[in-house]
Amino acid sequence: MQPLKGKVAVVAGATRGAGRGIACMLGEAGATVYCTGRSSRLTHVPAQRSAADTPFTLATRPETIEETAELVDSYGGRGIAVRVDHTVEEQVAALFARVRAEQGRLDVLVNDVWGGDELAAWGKKFWELDIEAGWRMQERAVLTHIITSKHGAPLMLERGAGLIVEITDGLGEHYRGTLFYDLAKLSVIRLAFAMAEELRPQGVTALALTPGFLRSEAMLEHFGVTEQNWRQAVAKDEHFIASETPFFVGRAVAALAADANVASKAGRAFSSWDLSDEYGFSDINGERPHWGRYIAGLGRPLAHDEGNH
Repeated sequence: MQPLKGKVAVVAGATRGAGRGIACMLGEAGATVYCTGRSSRLTHVPAQRSAADTPFTLATRPETIEETAELVDSYGGRGIAVRVDHTVEEQVAALFARVRAEQGRLDVLVNDVWGGDELAAWGKKFWELDIEAGWRMQERAVLTHIITSKHGAPLMLERGAGLIVEITDGLGEHYRGTLFYDLAKLSVIRLAFAMAEELRPQGVTALALTPGFLRSEAMLEHFGVTEQNWRQAVAKDEHFIASETPFFVGRAVAALAADANVASKAGRAFSSWDLSDEYGFSDINGERPHWGRYIAGLGRPLAHDEGNH
């Protein structure tokens, strides 16, 4: 069954990680998915690694939006790759003008633009942080979401229906390890709340969603494992045992998009694991990871360097 057959989605930041998993699972549910991001086969040539590089340096990542679109096709949907820098409003406006011209509708918008890993400064107090890098993180991780929603929402308002999902890291107001990262991830939760207040009377729903400990491409590479042997990384980080693939949060988005009563969730923040309990979906490997239950079992909060989403 494909409950989203005939539906149109835009996943902003679909190149890799959660964005790629979400695009693929929307495709699995039958949607046409516009996969946007900056890394394209047409313009992106991965740089050679140096000893100073980390797996999170954007220039060293090989994934592209075209690859994501092809994966969407393979899962049963229709993937359309569009190179967009979501910090440039003209490019975002052109994206949604294209969606309007080609589809005449927009049912789901997922804001997963991030690009902040190489800007995060873990282990430093706020008075030690680089202001320029920290502000650039807000531009990439928050301003992009505002710009994208501004230009995407009107297509939903025309029909009086639609879903906007803000992807964040963690539920609640707990400290997320360093000031600018904390500010960015909490800001998009508040963004979902504020948008929901204005969209609710128009029939459009906005909410926030977090994955758990994500087994992204970069994280697998960081631990020197693949999806097939990922459990070997538990020897390096015991918390990795509770990790989830990017497809898990993808199925959470697909379940939300197919829920006729999703409006009841407007303005709130949800997790992949709690939505798995509610809707009954599993991860791509058939498992039902539950990051929240795992953390609760530790009896203490988890420091960021003990487990990274």
